[in-house]
Amino acid sequence: MIDLRSDTVTQPSAEMRKVMAAAEVGDDVYGEDPSINRLEERIAGMLGKEAAMYVPSGTMSNQIAVKLHTQPGDELICEENCHVYNLESGGIAFHSQVQVKAIRGSYGVMPKEEVLNAIRMENIHYPRTALLSVENTHNRAGGTIYPLEAITELATIARDHKITMHLDGARLFNASIATGIPAADYAAPFDTISICFSKGLGAPVGSALVGSEALIRRARKYRKIFGGAMRQAGILAAACLYTLEHNIERLREDHEKARRLAKGLRTLPGIDVNARQLQTNIIMILVDRPDMTAFDLAEKLYESGLATLAVDQQRIRAVTHLDVDMEDILRAIDICSNVVAG
Repeated sequence: MIDLRSDTVTQPSAEMRKVMAAAEVGDDVYGEDPSINRLEERIAGMLGKEAAMYVPSGTMSNQIAVKLHTQPGDELICEENCHVYNLESGGIAFHSQVQVKAIRGSYGVMPKEEVLNAIRMENIHYPRTALLSVENTHNRAGGTIYPLEAITELATIARDHKITMHLDGARLFNASIATGIPAADYAAPFDTISICFSKGLGAPVGSALVGSEALIRRARKYRKIFGGAMRQAGILAAACLYTLEHNIERLREDHEKARRLAKGLRTLPGIDVNARQLQTNIIMILVDRPDMTAFDLAEKLYESGLATLAVDQQRIRAVTHLDVDMEDILRAIDICSNVVAG
């Protein structure tokens, strides 16, 4: 099976498993796990911030960030299709009792005028606008990159209105590799950043929340409340350190595989890929055929040995990653061709 459902399906390599087996460990709740401490120091430095906290998942790091920056009854501004709003099981409401002002974006990018209009004036009838959340790269938009100029504009708006900013940077290194802009430059305007090690970087478990010393100190309390405090998790952190040393630059290979897949799919009748969305390692496949929906096509592809993810009636998502090579991509194109022709 060629699995393109997500870059979360990657398996630890033999070299990564050796590093995990040899990892120094301790009790992280007491701050005594050497591997976790090294990981947190490393990722904080890479993003130009003071501190970081290792957590089991990107969802947890995002939800802790919302909790850090808000009070019950506040409002959060985000793009209407972003992960923190759509794909985290209602965590904003469940954990933080915060409501959302969702803005329609273009390929994941919120118009600055709409952000300005969404900010509440101080009034007894209104919630307080407390947090502005940005996703980079944007999953549902097709792995699109939030331009640094647009982020800088949002940061100016946020500062002027005393609003904090959070970056869901689960795939931030994909944006950095695609543009050549350092990840720290993307992270600089934000109070907190969530970064994921278990997507394109290929670790089996883990994300980090990055920010100031004061914020991360408070975040550790919320991690405990949310059930995310771990003990001898250095075995996992060692894998994350391995990814930072070996798997960032190779993300450009995933981007190239995505472009090759898109090129092959565009030749098929009733199938297209939006070129503007094709910026990193996520391909949104548009299905415009009278004989099948995206769900139908995804099922037929799976039966033929290609796993993808139908996201609605007309779109299938495919994600390239380190566990598929260019030969797999060519086979995937052949499978799609045969299924469509059949």
